[in-house]
Amino acid sequence: MSLSRHVAVLVGSLRKESVNRKLALALEKLAPASLRLEIVGIGDLPLYNQDVEDQGAPASWVQFRDRIRAADAVLFITPEYNRSVPGVLKNALDVGSRPYGKSAWNGKPGAVVGTSPGMFGGFGAVHHLRQSLVSLNVPVLQQPEVYLSGADKIFDAYGNIANESTRSFLQEFLHAFEVWIDKTGVRPASPDKAGQELVRA
Repeated sequence: MSLSRHVAVLVGSLRKESVNRKLALALEKLAPASLRLEIVGIGDLPLYNQDVEDQGAPASWVQFRDRIRAADAVLFITPEYNRSVPGVLKNALDVGSRPYGKSAWNGKPGAVVGTSPGMFGGFGAVHHLRQSLVSLNVPVLQQPEVYLSGADKIFDAYGNIANESTRSFLQEFLHAFEVWIDKTGVRPASPDKAGQELVRA
């Protein structure tokens, strides 16, 4: 029986017409039936502050952590801001990693996509993000690497990937991510073992 995987998608740009958001939506359409991609908003998360945590975490922090914990995997789609990760995305990592010892990221299979209208395709941001994900114990898909340059020109009028070779490459990436999740993630027990603990894939 093929298992459906729920993938939480974090977009590192808040702009409504962001090419990163467009790419997230396009990937939802390209994903195999076994992967269900869903954007998890990060724009309303207050900046992480330990004092606030100690007084009682805001509802947005709690809801965000719960959504990450409920996902089978996480996919990060990010632009590059000043050769690094956008602050809003770094804040989401910090919020999800607390309280100490209860990180929502721990052991969650991940993948990173960099995209930009510029020529480097978010290369610097991707590698800074990968460094943080090592610290958070997120096993990240290594290959294929995805750096989409000229991203403002890859969509058609309906938000689909217009170029066939780019579309095929992204489908290859999603398939590799699916395999990665199966290898590294936690999956539910089979129906004949209902009630038993989660088992490693």
